[in-house]
Parts: sequence; structure tokens; C-alpha cells
Amino acid sequence: MQTTGNKRSPCPSFRLREVASMYFTMIMVFLVILVVALQGTVPRENYFPYKVPLDPQSSLELSWNVSYPEQVVHFQLLVKEPKFGLLFGMSDRGEFENADLAVLWSDGHRSYFGDGTVHLIYGILEKPVPSLQAINISALHKGLQRVQLLKRDISTPELPRDMKTMEIRTPDVVIPSQETTYWCYMVELPDSFPRHHIVMYEPVITAGNEAIVHHMEVFQCAAEFDSFPHYNGPCDSKMKPDRLNYCRHVLAAWAMGAQAFYYPEEAGLAFGGPGSSKYLRLEIHYHNPLVFKGRRDSSGIRLYYTATLRRYDAGIMELGLVYTPVMAIPPGEAGFLLNGYCTDKCTQVALPPAGIHIFASQLHTHLTGRKVVTILSREGREREVVNADFNYSPHFQEIRMLKKVVSVFPGDVLITACTYNTEDRNQATVGGFSITDEMCVNYVHYYPQTQLELCKSAVDSGYLQRYFNLVNRFNDEEICMCPQASVTQQFSSVPWNAFNSDVLKSLYDFAPISMHCNKSSAVRFPGEWEKQPLPRITKVLPESAPSCQPALGPPPASPALVNLGRTLERGHKEPSIAFENLFAGPRALL
Repeated sequence: MQTTGNKRSPCPSFRLREVASMYFTMIMVFLVILVVALQGTVPRENYFPYKVPLDPQSSLELSWNVSYPEQVVHFQLLVKEPKFGLLFGMSDRGEFENADLAVLWSDGHRSYFGDGTVHLIYGILEKPVPSLQAINISALHKGLQRVQLLKRDISTPELPRDMKTMEIRTPDVVIPSQETTYWCYMVELPDSFPRHHIVMYEPVITAGNEAIVHHMEVFQCAAEFDSFPHYNGPCDSKMKPDRLNYCRHVLAAWAMGAQAFYYPEEAGLAFGGPGSSKYLRLEIHYHNPLVFKGRRDSSGIRLYYTATLRRYDAGIMELGLVYTPVMAIPPGEAGFLLNGYCTDKCTQVALPPAGIHIFASQLHTHLTGRKVVTILSREGREREVVNADFNYSPHFQEIRMLKKVVSVFPGDVLITACTYNTEDRNQATVGGFSITDEMCVNYVHYYPQTQLELCKSAVDSGYLQRYFNLVNRFNDEEICMCPQASVTQQFSSVPWNAFNSDVLKSLYDFAPISMHCNKSSAVRFPGEWEKQPLPRITKVLPESAPSCQPALGPPPASPALVNLGRTLERGHKEPSIAFENLFAGPRALL
């Protein structure tokens, strides 16, 4: 294996919850990469069900499949113009240093192939290079793409015969010539639209914009408002009506690399009818790093729905932390942990005796989020991971089908832990709605639907005030304690150092919490929810390390000589850029 940068430990140790979320925790994984021209021969239909463009110009397209019984991942990389070679591989957060790379290159006369062993990363060689060692990573035309490779292996359920479709799409908007844009568009359902169940949805992407449309969401507005303004424009515009902030109930979410989303055959997401708003908000994130000008787009999401209601209404519940500045991350932190709780007291009063069944999850933070995990605890013992992403990126958020349905019963505890990196900030990052604030949320999709829509926590504000008093006592600098000073202002005046950061972390680890055990009306369930003790965990999930297996054969002594040609029309057997055997045999990736 040829690697860039420092060598990794051949057999690192991870906690079980980390192992459950990482892309490559299989004991043996045999990667097969096929690199062919876009005009060339393709595998049989549906052999590669997942695909994603790697670069903004769509000159590189990756497709793949996963076989859990065989513990095999197959990749296919389609290249429009091979030029003098390319690099393809994976890294923790998109960096090339310490990345695991497969490299194809040409010295101008012959072509070679070598490998070095998840953000997917790529690089295109514009000029001939004499050897693998001569490749200058810093001078490459390179980029990254975020995907979830190990999708849940499920069969397509049978859809109802009376199914109808509805497309919620932007009306031929001009994509702004800037790298990042969030576009909002309001849609109104027909008057007297009856109650239906959404059973499936899928993306509708305008041709040519596959590499620019990054992710999309459809939100339903709050039913207590009779009307909402019809708006079509940037979500952060000063012209956007404030009332659109009350359109936050997720109906559908898609991110690049995701396929169609199916509800379980026994459940569907209800919309329409009495007690339901007829107003929907479509939000699209355009990622335009090459700053294309004049691109027009009519992308959106296609809903599949039926009037034949299924046995269960599906529900969406928010877990994690309340959107409040009392939960904050000090500046300069490489990995600051915050925990949000759905306590046993809340699940006891809000869940039915037979429990609920979580089948999908969408993890969510803002810009400093790096890891998110939700753990189910019962009788003080951690039982299982609901969902986890230990290479989390706030720029890639999708609803993910769980590989195993998780049942939650009255008295269970759900703990959502978020890890943040604020090394590039010099002020505290507080919880809140702004993209520069932070969140820690897991939107879990479950059935049967209950009245519990939000089960989240925040540190008791009185204990936080004690923290400000303590910090003021131990520091020479004055911290504003005036009654009119907001929590955000008090955090901004803290002279941050290791002591003040550690004390805040300790506070979050022991102080009582304010529980938000809320119905969809935002009213809390009856009970005492202030100054609640933290859930007591007596047994955590055991640590485990993946088994590191040696390669079944010796690695090649030198790079393989291959032919850097073009695949011709189907049926011709001319040379192509095709590597059916990337490695000499199955190899452990950890």
C-alpha cells in the first residue's frame, strides 16, 4: 500500500458505537474499481444502484453497490476525459494527507496503476508523471464528495395501486453565481386537500445540475397560521417573511447520493386534511464552487401518496438539545461534547405501552459539528446505537434508513451526543437557529405516531448563572452580570482559557437539566420538567476493536502496467481503463 502523509496505525481501537458507524468496519472488504469512459460499456441494469457525481462539472461519476452477505463493495468510476490519470480514494474529512488512494497515471508513454491504502476524494493529472512518487498533490485539480456508502440493504416494497404523485419543484430559478445558496420556495396544496399517506419520495434534478443540487428538503408549515406568504428566493434574504420560519415540520429530505425513500409497508406519513397546513416550503442547497453564471434550475422532490391510509401514521420526533444559547461550545476546541436527553420520565408519560419503532433518522448540526450519535438506554444500561456518524459533515445531511429497526418503550432513555470543533473560532458558539450558532438534533422517523414531537433538554439556567459567577471570581477580568445581559452576551465576555472551558464541560456533565417533553402544539406533557437529574447510566456499550486480517496474497512488488485507452462502442474489445482486480486479493481496510 502506498499512502500519502504519515502512516496510520494498522489496527486502531474504536468503541463499538464508532465501529457501528464507520464505513469500513467489515472484517474483509474486496474493492473492485472499474474506470471506463462515459460513452463506454456499462454493467447490467441496477448492478450499481447508487451513484453520485464527484466534481462540479460532472466529468467524474461514481456508482457502487454493497453486498452485506459477501462483505463486498463494488465501485465503478466513469470518466469523461482520462487525460494523464487520476486519483480516487477516501479520507476522514476530505483531506489528501493520510488519505487512502488508488492512483492511475501515465508517463506519456505507458500507463501504470498503483494503490494506496469518508469523504470521497479525487484528483486529475493534467500532465505526464514519471512515477507515483513524482505526483505533486498540491498542484492537482482535486476535490471531494460526501456520501454514505453502506446503504441499508432493502428490497423495494410494493406500492399501492391508487398511488398518485406530486412534484414540488422550484419554478425555473436562476442559480446565484456564488458557492453556497439556500433557496426557499413556497407551495400551496389545493383547497380541501384530503388526508393522504406519503409512501415514497424521490429527487427530481434538472439535467446538467446533478453536481450543483446538493440537498433538498420539503417542510410543512404550522397549522395554527391560516396563511403564509408566497415566497421564492434565497432563504437568508432580508426579504424573506419571518413567518416562513414556522415551516419546519419535515416531510421529505434528500442529499446527493441518496436514492428514493420508501416508508415501511405498514406506515405512511400523513399530510392534508383537517388539522394540517396546506402550505409547504421547499428548500434547496445549491453548491456552486465553480461559480457558474446563468444556470437555471427546476429541481425538487416528487411525493408518492395514497388515499388508502396504512395501518400506522408515521411520526417524526426531535431528539437532542433545545435551540438555546445556554448550551455553548468554547472557542479553540478540537472535540467538545454536548449531550441532549430524552429522559425516562418523558418516554414513560408520552409513549404507548407497546412502544414505538424507529426506522429512519436524520442527524443534524450546524457548521462545527463533527460527530453525532444517539444511544438507547434501558434501566440504566446502554442497549444499542440508534444512529451514529463519526465522520459527520454538516454539508451532507440525509434521512437514512436504519439497518435495524429500533424499538423504544416507556421508561427508555435516548441520549444524543454531538461533538464539535471550534478551533477556527475565537468566541463561544452558542445554541440557536443561525448557521453560525449550533444545534444537536436527531430527527427520528417512527411509527405509530404519538403526540410526542420533541424530546430534548438543556442545562438548567440557574446552574449556568453559577458558572458565570464562578468564572468571574477566578479571573481578573470582569464579566457582565447585569440582569439585562443575555446569556449570549455573558458567554462572549468570558476570558476563554483551559480552566474556564473545563469548568463549563464539568457543568454540563453534572448539572440538572430542563426537559422539553413537548406535544406538536409545543405544549409540554403534564409533569415537573425543570431541574431534572441527568439520566444515570451504570453500564455502557462494551469497547470493541475490528479484527485486522492479513492480505490473502502478497502485494504487488511494483505498480501494475495498464493501458490508458478509451472504451469503444458496446461489443468492441479494444483496451479501456478498466481495473477488475484492484488488489491481489481481499484486504482488511482497518
